[in-house]
Amino acid sequence: MIFICVNTPTKTHGIGAGFMADVSAVETATRTVAKHAKSGAIIVEKSTVPCGTARMIHDILRYFRPEDKFEVLSNPEFLAEGTAIENLMHPDRILIGSSPTLSGLQAAAALKKVYAAWVPIPQILTINTFSSELAKLVANTMLAQRISSINAVSAMCEAIGLGADVEDISLAIGKDVRLGPKFLRAGVGFGGSCFEKDILSLAYLARELHLDVVADYWLAVLRVNEDQRRRFTRNVVRELNGSLRGKKIAILGFTFKEGTNDTRNSIAVHIIKELASEMPREIAVFDPGCAPHEILEEIQRIGLNKDEMERVRVCYGWRECVQQASAVCILTQWRQFRGQHLGATAGSSRNMAMLTDDGLATDTQEACISEMAIRDLERLSRQQVEAPSDDPLGRLKPLPPCPKDCSQCGRGGREQAQEMVNWVEAADMMQEPRWVFDGRNIVNHLELQRLGFRVRGIGKGQILENTRENRGSSRKLPKELET
Repeated sequence: MIFICVNTPTKTHGIGAGFMADVSAVETATRTVAKHAKSGAIIVEKSTVPCGTARMIHDILRYFRPEDKFEVLSNPEFLAEGTAIENLMHPDRILIGSSPTLSGLQAAAALKKVYAAWVPIPQILTINTFSSELAKLVANTMLAQRISSINAVSAMCEAIGLGADVEDISLAIGKDVRLGPKFLRAGVGFGGSCFEKDILSLAYLARELHLDVVADYWLAVLRVNEDQRRRFTRNVVRELNGSLRGKKIAILGFTFKEGTNDTRNSIAVHIIKELASEMPREIAVFDPGCAPHEILEEIQRIGLNKDEMERVRVCYGWRECVQQASAVCILTQWRQFRGQHLGATAGSSRNMAMLTDDGLATDTQEACISEMAIRDLERLSRQQVEAPSDDPLGRLKPLPPCPKDCSQCGRGGREQAQEMVNWVEAADMMQEPRWVFDGRNIVNHLELQRLGFRVRGIGKGQILENTRENRGSSRKLPKELET
């Protein structure tokens, strides 16, 4: 078996630019396979690709090797960044797409046997190749759709005011067994390298099939996501009296989600670009999941001019980031940002695990699988080969330790990066008006208000969010309503 696992980014030039997936890497990999593979090899397509790519692979193989027979399977990847090992060990399902021919079904059975070593047979689905390719695109698009749906509701909650709270709504509708609780956590929007790319690819396919209404439907998911991000930025500027000049803005969180160092198409990148255009005194950025040089390299790609770029500074810890800041924007759901001495928000404490929008574990879920589970996977994989060694060719070498002055590790090391934010201390370090814009609804807003912060979350009614008179006091029910 030969697995093709290459990147398929959105095309940047030519027909379909900005929408269509670029499968040139798949073509190159297939030509390499055609050059070296044994006759009868099973080619497994793992990359997220447009519908019909398996047929393209088959045509390339037949062109270069007309006398040999190959079977091409679609086996899309459903791993989520941050929980990849957990998803591999305990997948919701394994999807195998094949041609309906006898040889195609035999190839699918061979791949199914590999997964059956640790995945229950009922969770391994065998369907046709075209359905398998399309299912991957639809899966990511519908997950993004749920996020945009609840974010649209959050916008309504903010506009209605009167205490409307999107977390209460998420909890209520998540209890409906027809809907389920996953991907109903409102936030500043979704990022990452998959959702937007796959939505664009699906919309392009619909447009090519002359299904313009369908294409517009899927593209609306992206429009809601973009509006959510821009509305967040507008709120920051408006609450700071319409101008950021002379003010420092602290950005907590740069990776597109917790548990990963992936910064591709991060929401933070877009927000930093929009805030930089307001010419603040400084935009300080900190993320505990990636090295400062990785953040800086990604920011340099977003097209800031020289003056705007000089206002951006990447920090090695949260204290350096919030020092003398007028406002803090929380853009990634890192547990370090929830802070010491603060409980979760009311909605979060009720069901934080249920409302996670990206499948990441929280304090009420195990963050990673056990070491024993990983060893079980290694044992199962060794059963498929005769080599007794984990490194039979002796190619793996241990990485040398970083020098003490390594610029990529940062001045404070990993200990500083992983430290929990102390919001009591942060209140003394920041400047008035001490705004906290919680783009992930992960901190306790009432507790922060009692510390003197002004707080604005996502999908929170304005009356409860910013009523200064209520800070430090608890609301009581009328006596006739007390039980």
